[in-house]
This record gives sequence, structure tokens and C-alpha cells, in this order.
Amino acid sequence: MEKRYYLAYGSNLNVRQMMIRCPSARMIGTATIEDYRLMFKGSKTGSYLTIEPEEGCSVPVGVWEVSEADELALDRYEGFPTFYYKKELELPITGIRTGKVRRRKAFVYIMHEDRLLGVPSNMYMRICMEGYMDFGFNYDALWEAYEYSRQENGK
Repeated sequence: MEKRYYLAYGSNLNVRQMMIRCPSARMIGTATIEDYRLMFKGSKTGSYLTIEPEEGCSVPVGVWEVSEADELALDRYEGFPTFYYKKELELPITGIRTGKVRRRKAFVYIMHEDRLLGVPSNMYMRICMEGYMDFGFNYDALWEAYEYSRQENGK
């Protein structure tokens, strides 16, 4: 099977974690998903990042090239298809090494929308912050997601 492109916006931005989870994955670029909002939603085990359509918002994503085995490992980690589902998107991706922009198809995991907003654990937040650092992203989107989820959840 040919390699596929995966869009990460949460803990899978964290290079250290991805190398353990998906050893053949390659960090290839960055992109922005337009008209989606980043937020934390919950389950019995905690609150995790997800995205949902919202006009005027945007979500920075890291782009990984993944193998079939990597994708299966991600499916298990994300609780696919019960907790997260996959959506295919086509968007401009800026190469990490070259800086060239190429339009590519990629998949992203989205938590089922019926989950409730929540506040993440400090550990999950730290892992996501390390990932933002790994990809050179500004923390603003992550803090905005935290504040939005906290306020909308009433905590």
C-alpha cells in the first residue's frame, strides 16, 4: 500500500510519542484546516482535542506521511471508529524541508460530535504543547481551545 498523509492537531504532533506509536511515520509538513475550531471534548478517561466545523476559525496541523501499519496503530490509539472517525481533506501542505506548497489529500481524526466539552489533564496539555513546539506552532490556538472548552463547559 502506498503511504498516506495524516493531519495531526493534538498529542500526535508530539514527535517523541509518534516515533513510539508509528515508527515509520515521517514528519513532512504543516497545514491549516480552515473553517474548523479546535476544542477539548471528553470521555470517561478525560478530555482530548478534536475539531469541528466553524466558519472563521482555523486549526494548525502537522502533516505526517504514514504507512498502513502506522495508520492501524493510529486507529487503535484514537479509538477508531467508536471514539473518533476519519475524514479525508484536500489542502495545501507546506513542506518542512523545502518550504514548497503542494495540494495533497490527507486524513484527520475527528471525535464524534455528541461528546461533551471538557478540560484536559495537565499531562495531556503538556504532551500537546511539546508537539506544538516540535512543529514550530504558536501556542495561541491551543490556549484558545482550552479557554473555549473551559468556558463553554462552565468550569
